[in-house]
Amino acid sequence: MQTINELQLAKELIRYPSITPIDAGVMKFLEKQLRKLGFKTKILEFKEKNTKPVKNLYARLGTKGPNFCYAGHLDVVPAGNLKDWTVNPFRPSIKKGHLIGRGANDMKSSIAAFVSAVSIFVKNNKEFNGSISLLITGDEEGIAINGTKKVVEYLKKRKEKINFCLVGEPTNPNKLGEMIKIGRRGSMTGRLSIIGIQGHVAYPHRANNPSTALVQILRELKEIKFDKGTKDFQPTNLEVTKINIDNTADNVIPGLANATFNIRFNNRHSSNSIKTKINKILKKICNKNKSNYKIEYSVSGEAFLTKPNQTTYMIQDIIKKITKIKPELSTTGGTSDARFIRKIAPCLEFGLVGKTMHKVDEAVSLGDLKKLTLIYSNILKNYFK
Repeated sequence: MQTINELQLAKELIRYPSITPIDAGVMKFLEKQLRKLGFKTKILEFKEKNTKPVKNLYARLGTKGPNFCYAGHLDVVPAGNLKDWTVNPFRPSIKKGHLIGRGANDMKSSIAAFVSAVSIFVKNNKEFNGSISLLITGDEEGIAINGTKKVVEYLKKRKEKINFCLVGEPTNPNKLGEMIKIGRRGSMTGRLSIIGIQGHVAYPHRANNPSTALVQILRELKEIKFDKGTKDFQPTNLEVTKINIDNTADNVIPGLANATFNIRFNNRHSSNSIKTKINKILKKICNKNKSNYKIEYSVSGEAFLTKPNQTTYMIQDIIKKITKIKPELSTTGGTSDARFIRKIAPCLEFGLVGKTMHKVDEAVSLGDLKKLTLIYSNILKNYFK
């Protein structure tokens, strides 16, 4: 059996303009490559009301346990202004030892490295004790409703067991080998509206300015000391992201004031415990100002931590051996699809260097791509020892 070259495959994947939720044929293409390696595959399309359909792929090689799963996404963010790029973002080019193209970093090259690693592993291990699977979504950069979340529900119904999952997100800040993610903070957004009474600015006693309550609320929310952080997590933090009063006149007290805030919280809290805390503040200040309020929360994920185990330390050792750097076990950064997978399996995240993700001229070093393939093939070799 011929092995798959990671650089060649990365280029081929980048050529598909798979901007969330558009598939552009990339899932079918990857499915074909995996079938050549002996995988049984299934393309899973999901569509919730008022959303666009999303294609996902679940592929498995082998029927026995343990099942080692790799998770990733083939969707990418838009390229932005094409004139700012030095290359066509969907015609990958090599410049100064780097592969440039949209998804080169986040995260088509990582998927290519894993598939290449599997082809090397399978060539050298015709019979191995267990299974290798891939869970690939087309909805990680979007609303994440029809992607990994739905695939996990599908696998649960099928009683498909995953024993360990490696998520291939670009986890390293500056150099390959710096960081493994073993958990993530929770993320919750609050959209707040304060309802007052509109009126003439010269007669404030006849009106009720909602901005008064809004300013007091935002000040108090910013002053909350949620915690000091933990051994594994940085402190919980709230940021105000929008303040809006839609008022076209300067001599009118507005009737409505809006604000949006986002909270990244550690595992000392749940979204519900934070909601309770915030709702008390809203009630207290709005009662004092005789204003009404509406609050809408959306939770994109709860905080979680995968307690390091034998597999975590094995992966850490392999990365250190190949990169000469001992990776830090971290929970920093935004959310990822690990927040859904951790409900069915212990997981960690390790991939490329994230410096250029979502940027113009997104790129991956060819040296890093080779090393990542080597890391992934060594992980498989050691896992099924």
